[in-house]
Amino acid sequence: MDSPSSSGGDSLTARMIPRHSSLDSFGAMKVVQLVNLASIRVSKAELRQRVMLPKYLRLAIRDCILRKEDSSSASSSSSYVIPEVPLMVFVNPKSGGRQGPLIKERLQNLISEEQVFDLTEVKPNEFIRYGLGCLEVLAAQGDDCAREIRERMRIVVAGGDGTVGWVLGCLGELNVQNRQPVPPVSIMPLGTGNDLSRSFGWGGSFPFAWKSAIKRTLYRASIAPVSRLDSWNILITMPSGEIEDPPYSLKTTQECIIDQSLEIAGELPPSRNGYEGVFYNYFSIGMDAQVAYGFHHLRNEKPNLANGPIANKIIYSGYGCSQGWFMTHCTNDPGLRGLKNIMTLHIKKLDSSEWEKVPVPKSVRAVVALNLHSYGSGRNPWGNLKQDYLEKRGFVEAQADDGLLEIFGLKQGWHASFVMVELISAKHIAQAAAIRLEIRGGEWKDAFMQMDGEPWKQPMSKDYSTFVDIKRVPHQSLVVKGD
Repeated sequence: MDSPSSSGGDSLTARMIPRHSSLDSFGAMKVVQLVNLASIRVSKAELRQRVMLPKYLRLAIRDCILRKEDSSSASSSSSYVIPEVPLMVFVNPKSGGRQGPLIKERLQNLISEEQVFDLTEVKPNEFIRYGLGCLEVLAAQGDDCAREIRERMRIVVAGGDGTVGWVLGCLGELNVQNRQPVPPVSIMPLGTGNDLSRSFGWGGSFPFAWKSAIKRTLYRASIAPVSRLDSWNILITMPSGEIEDPPYSLKTTQECIIDQSLEIAGELPPSRNGYEGVFYNYFSIGMDAQVAYGFHHLRNEKPNLANGPIANKIIYSGYGCSQGWFMTHCTNDPGLRGLKNIMTLHIKKLDSSEWEKVPVPKSVRAVVALNLHSYGSGRNPWGNLKQDYLEKRGFVEAQADDGLLEIFGLKQGWHASFVMVELISAKHIAQAAAIRLEIRGGEWKDAFMQMDGEPWKQPMSKDYSTFVDIKRVPHQSLVVKGD
């Protein structure tokens, strides 16, 4: 029997969806500049000239954010210079082995204090509402410098996947508000997995020699081309109750509409609460999310233990062993841990309006809906699939901007381990343009979920179902290519 995976680069037929991820806003000459960038020496003065805002605008943006209003009385002078690619930087001080504060200080020294934001002090939605709003108000008043900077601006995010997704989600609101252009995002990888960063050429971790690397990263963020990325809206409709300590990207919503045209296995809750968010890389439910949840709680309670990527991964592996991922207790029926017992899966295929019920394999203990080729610190669990296997299963080649999620399952820790070292592919379940999960509690008090590395404990009802609806956001996100 032919293996579904191939290390070779088999070409695909015209049935495959074409890739649309080249959006080079600076032209071919800028791409050439990326070659051997590590050897390029950029002075602080050159970098500032390229990315630093005029002082009157830096102060105007800062004051508007502090006052939480977008009106400004700032006036320009004749001596300002419009930067070619103005940069604003967001830093998560909890990322990077707790090196975030030092990295923030270095960034502020390189460009300016007002262009670097600590995410514990200034949220990205506040910057978008008041900071960008300040530039838009000044531009409407005839300030050409403010108008040019608003149009040319790029964002740099120093943090992990969850932080990057948080900023991208807030920027996506500009499309809803018809406040284009949306600034593209560059990544300074300070998280544990950094799968978004890997997928767009920014690497799996920040260099140990980070002081010199920061300058090169800022320069690269100002010249690199831009790619498109699908983003996915998730709506959780649950019986009355609350999610304890939800991730930043998951917010309460009044929209709790359940599509009752689908077969419902459990009971509809008489009263409902809703949570809504956006993810860019993956959503998962099951044992992998439970392990991630344990790790994140330990990191928050004992930050000194999780002081770097290597330590993080060791602790992460320990949680995988301690929570039954590798060995189900003999006193329990292994089937009790299978998601098939509590979950029903429906999907919509690309360009289809019809829901299709997809069976969940009995042995699967984690289900992942993946948008990118990178999961679990750079692994590709979907695999590089052969053309004949794709055609047999009705799949297409996976891309980051094709409007599809790849849905796969992980059976248990040993299976997941072989998948992570890419000896085998994961259990392929489906490709989908929309997903509906119905989760029935029964004896399960909680289900563990995560999106883009941010886990949470989802409370379950014994009597009523919880619903998870996933659909693509109409507007794609813009991410700067680092390679």
